[in-house]
Amino acid sequence: MILRLIGYLFAAGVFLTLVVAAAVAYAVWSVSQDLPDYEILAKYEPPVMTRIHAGDGALLAEYATERRLFVPIQAIPDRIVQAVISAEDKNFYKHSGIDPVGIGRALITNIRNKLQGRGRRLVGASTITQQVAKNFLLTNEQKYERKLKEALLALRIEKAFSKDEILELYLNEIYLGLGSYGFAAASLNYFGKPLHELSLTESAYLAGLPKAPSNYHPFKYPKKAIIRRNYVINQMLKNGYIDAEEAEQARAAPLKVRPRKFGARIFAAEYFAEEVRRDVIKLYGEKKLYEGGMSVRTTLDPAMQRMARKALRDGFVAYDRRHGWRGPVNQIIPEGDWGAALAKLQTPGDLAPWRLALVLGVDKTRAVIGFKPRRLTTGKLEKTREKGVIPLSEIKWARASLGKRGLLGPKIKAAGDVLNPGDVIYVAPTGKKDKSWKLMQIPEVSGAIIALDVHTGRVLALVGGFSFDMSQFDRAIQAKRQPGSAFKPFVYAAALDNGYTPSSVILDAPFSIHQTGSSKTWRPQNYGKKFYGESTLRLGIEKSRNVMTVRLAQDMGMKTIVEYAKRFGIDDNMLPVLSMALGAGETTLIRMTTAYAMMANGGKRIKASLIDRIQDRYGKTIFRHDDRTCPGCAAASWQEQDEPELIDTREQILNPYTAYQMTSFLEGVVQRGTGFKVRAVGKPLAGKTGTTNEEKDAWFVGYSPDLAVGVYVGFDNPRPMGRGETGGTLAAPIFRDFMKMALKGKPAIPFRVPEGINFVRISRSTGQLPKPGDTDIILEAFKPGNGPPDTINIIGKEYGLSENAGAEEDSTLTSGSGGLY
Repeated sequence: MILRLIGYLFAAGVFLTLVVAAAVAYAVWSVSQDLPDYEILAKYEPPVMTRIHAGDGALLAEYATERRLFVPIQAIPDRIVQAVISAEDKNFYKHSGIDPVGIGRALITNIRNKLQGRGRRLVGASTITQQVAKNFLLTNEQKYERKLKEALLALRIEKAFSKDEILELYLNEIYLGLGSYGFAAASLNYFGKPLHELSLTESAYLAGLPKAPSNYHPFKYPKKAIIRRNYVINQMLKNGYIDAEEAEQARAAPLKVRPRKFGARIFAAEYFAEEVRRDVIKLYGEKKLYEGGMSVRTTLDPAMQRMARKALRDGFVAYDRRHGWRGPVNQIIPEGDWGAALAKLQTPGDLAPWRLALVLGVDKTRAVIGFKPRRLTTGKLEKTREKGVIPLSEIKWARASLGKRGLLGPKIKAAGDVLNPGDVIYVAPTGKKDKSWKLMQIPEVSGAIIALDVHTGRVLALVGGFSFDMSQFDRAIQAKRQPGSAFKPFVYAAALDNGYTPSSVILDAPFSIHQTGSSKTWRPQNYGKKFYGESTLRLGIEKSRNVMTVRLAQDMGMKTIVEYAKRFGIDDNMLPVLSMALGAGETTLIRMTTAYAMMANGGKRIKASLIDRIQDRYGKTIFRHDDRTCPGCAAASWQEQDEPELIDTREQILNPYTAYQMTSFLEGVVQRGTGFKVRAVGKPLAGKTGTTNEEKDAWFVGYSPDLAVGVYVGFDNPRPMGRGETGGTLAAPIFRDFMKMALKGKPAIPFRVPEGINFVRISRSTGQLPKPGDTDIILEAFKPGNGPPDTINIIGKEYGLSENAGAEEDSTLTSGSGGLY
């Protein structure tokens, strides 16, 4: 009887086992029917961040949807691998994709939690291979069906890929917090160093993050972070990867996390980085930029960029101070913890070394200030409250602004005339030994500066405004404004290319012209409202004579001027009207500066570029700005052949003799003309001022033999900047200050003279050979076969006194004019 009962039970057990096995087999078969294709892992290209570098290799910016740097397994240090295996899957190199012991333990835990009604999240026992299957091929759904799929995929992946290949996928894909995908990115974002420089304690901390990065945030939950790190260290010790002494030292070490900032990495380069971002998107699209893992080498010179930013800001501040104090930024009652109240005020993050401060007290000779406290990496405010002093000497400039006419209030005799306790202001260090501060205010005026290589068009520095945080509008590239007299050199270049010489004489006398369909008559004026009679081409450009320029354009015909404007890339659709000869058309600073660079390099066409080279994620060059070819550079070895030469493919768009003559003219602008303030640089420089009607725009564009620089200043919503705020007084000093820094310590290289140019001593005023008693004598450059005339032929004598002169050609002429000074 007992034996029969045992038989029945055995048979029932066998039957039940077969049923369960069949059910499991069916479940496995059913689930396996719609498994994702794991073979795509072999072709997988994870989204990788694109990195932008300056010309010297320094990191400029990073762009990514997932901040990831892909690193092959061979480049990942053993210590990282050991830490990850200890934290996540100690049997990784032993199992075939799943860990049966771990699965059993997790199953028992989940059943116990279910029976006790704890409602906890299901506990997993995923191996690294299973995590790869989940992260790449499945969802995070917490269901047994998904876990079964995960296990099946892990078994198949283990058969198709080596352990190192699986580990490579895992280490580069896993999310580790702080926007970091993969261990290489996390190493940089948490500790500011590459993987091979990580210490044991840093490696252990990162290895503990995959479980739940947000739970072990180094600042929000520092205790949990250290406990998790120490757990990984203990596991490494248990698994024999480190000894007891190493483990003890690592556990005792503090967790020092130094989060990296995102965005532009190089000081003052935000506008440059943003323009590079836009250019890459134009070339390859947003997806390629943010996920393509490209390496972009830009043209940026970081040192020159800092110089450009300083020169431009100093120029804005100098203008702003001439027009008075507009009052404090805000007001706060200076009592209690004034630092906490001050910290609540939002300020641009790119004003350094300026700081926001609160006036705590004022007497006759100084103001005592307290600074906005800095925020620590933990997110908390620093506890100390810094204070400083503004002496009266650094406040005296702040006479009250009395309106648009530029009138100022009474002179400042005491600090209290300007500041009161509770005023929130900006200050900057004076740099003096007493560590005092000076009163500042954010300028309302704006503008831009750009510097580029005249031979290649490589943009070495670009600042598009006072503060990128305040306005991302790039005034160097995006702002279209009238260049004023800065356009005149291209009128004179057209003249020299079409039969005129430096000795050609033009009449500077009243000129008027009727506009078809209008009762108004256009009468261009010189800046000083005077006329100077017969003057040479050189005098016309050096003194920026408007009426002479209009007569010259009238004599040549505006079609020629329009063609030159297009040829040099200044304006592709210029109206053929005389006012355009004075710079009434709109263009951008980068276009104007590139055009001047083509004069500086002897008339060769160049294209301005912020990018030197772009490589894809595999290191293949997919873009190169320099399109010159070098057939001999690919030789395998030297067989006593000549040195290879780069083939210059640049188009000649201006006669090289004309280009040099214009450079000589523009040197005269600096030495004797409207750009005389630039003379203080003490190096060979050429350039031209530009000012538009009512001083709404101020320009100076110029160059040395190798560097072209353009400066523009004006309000974003155009309005008069004040009488006397011309290109020569506002933009030229910015150019001067930049060139002083950029050319410091460099030899004074003269401008290159093309072979065949004839230098003749002439009278600057008449353009003829000097006569006894002449004092204003210069050495003028003439093209081969040309020289000063024996008699004067005055150009424009037949124009201008009749109000119908040229009306047919300029029937669309507007009443506005561009260039003044």
